Amino acid sequence: MSEAARPNRGAEIWLLATTLVVAVAGLIYELIAATVSSYLLGDSIRQFSFVIGVFLAAMGVGAWASRWVIDAVTGFVRAQIGLGLIGGFAALVTFASYAATGAVALPLYGALVAVGLLSGMEIPLLARILAEIGAGRFRFENVLSVDYLGALVASLAFPVLIVPHLGLVAAGLGFGLMNLAVAGGTLWLFRARLGAGDWLGWFAAVLAVAAALVWSGPIAAALDARLYAEEIVLNERSAYQQITVTRHRERTRLHLDGAIQFDTIDEHRYHEALVHPAMAQAPRRARVLILGGGDGMAAREVLRWDPEAVVLVDLDPAVTGLFRDRADLAALNDGALRDDRVTVVNADAFTWVRDGADRFDVAILDLPDPKNLSLSRLYSAEFYRLLAARMSAQGVVVTQAGSPMFAPEAFWIVARTLRTEWSVTPYQAYVPSFGLWGFVLAVPVRMRPRQAPYPQDLRWLTPAVWSAAQVFDAETGPREGPVNTLRTHPLPRAYTAGWDRWFQ
Repeated sequence: MSEAARPNRGAEIWLLATTLVVAVAGLIYELIAATVSSYLLGDSIRQFSFVIGVFLAAMGVGAWASRWVIDAVTGFVRAQIGLGLIGGFAALVTFASYAATGAVALPLYGALVAVGLLSGMEIPLLARILAEIGAGRFRFENVLSVDYLGALVASLAFPVLIVPHLGLVAAGLGFGLMNLAVAGGTLWLFRARLGAGDWLGWFAAVLAVAAALVWSGPIAAALDARLYAEEIVLNERSAYQQITVTRHRERTRLHLDGAIQFDTIDEHRYHEALVHPAMAQAPRRARVLILGGGDGMAAREVLRWDPEAVVLVDLDPAVTGLFRDRADLAALNDGALRDDRVTVVNADAFTWVRDGADRFDVAILDLPDPKNLSLSRLYSAEFYRLLAARMSAQGVVVTQAGSPMFAPEAFWIVARTLRTEWSVTPYQAYVPSFGLWGFVLAVPVRMRPRQAPYPQDLRWLTPAVWSAAQVFDAETGPREGPVNTLRTHPLPRAYTAGWDRWFQ
């Protein structure tokens, strides 16, 4: 190889390597934006769809606009500096905006469009640079192949390594530094073509992003404190969700992705309403299935009936691990998840019910609200058909069904859907943390009604309260409509429309 060719060969290797790095960083920014959006705005399927669409459209515009960049090297370096700053700070700025004003869409989608535009410019500019330096055997598909490989690396690393170990804010800033490292290396490689202004801009960006990364922990803690306005005793991101536990005086609250799951001042009202009517109706209570309920509160109430075995199926091992292993949290469920009779299974409830064979006398569905298609599966006629096959001949099922006040259409869709397999009794309870909340009890169609005595020392539920809970007024009472199926999914639309009517 001639001496004249050596610098070009080195530049070619560097530029192809940077293609992998910028591809990883670009997709990470997209995934961070989608995760932040679903965390703050809800409905992960809708938010991921919106983010992907906006990002890809912006990339297309950026690729088209790259033709107007006169000098490819200068344009590429400045694009990397812009990505390092905008992509690096996007999550931090969005969380800060939400904490200060409640605004999410403008900072999030503004940053997303900017990142998409700059990311779209990268590959055309890199291809031009490679052609300009006379890269041997240069083929455009080689650049694209490395780019797609980077997308694979990012998509695998994001849920497994990046989110659990870095968090969203630190991950954004960390990959911002990676873009700035690419800019720095390219500045040095093509230093004869670039001026002092590019060096100064790069150096200032590195200082800003590095300082923010060093202080990302305290900054994130300060933002969380503003969001929750309570002492945060635990705040971590699992592979599935953001888990936050707060404490105020003697009250402990669990938040998943920002939504409250329980407050110890009134959780007994919810869990007594969920568990004991079903247990009292069941002729047998030897084997009990709990779907969801990773905090162990429902299991605590089930154990009052002295069952032989309880199987609790919850998707997130981080939640069940916390409420089993951490002493202050385990105390809230009276150590239910440590009880020898309780078996914890971390799995998707739909898949576990479909693929299993064991039968149960009672099934308690303490599942998340059906706010998206993924969760709507667990309230579908097909799922209830699978569950019915897992129940004993006189098996009893109960599910939480959302609020008959805030989302009555959704509540009655759940009741109608359960009625495809069982005879149902809808009922409600007032839980101050949630408002008026609804449940649906389901028993085999021809099973004779029965009512066993409730355990002693219940704090809220009595036979008189149970009778009153089955009475609905004109605003919350029964209404006609569809059932929820995997093909049609009317439930998440009704759920979202109901809550938006009250809170948007």
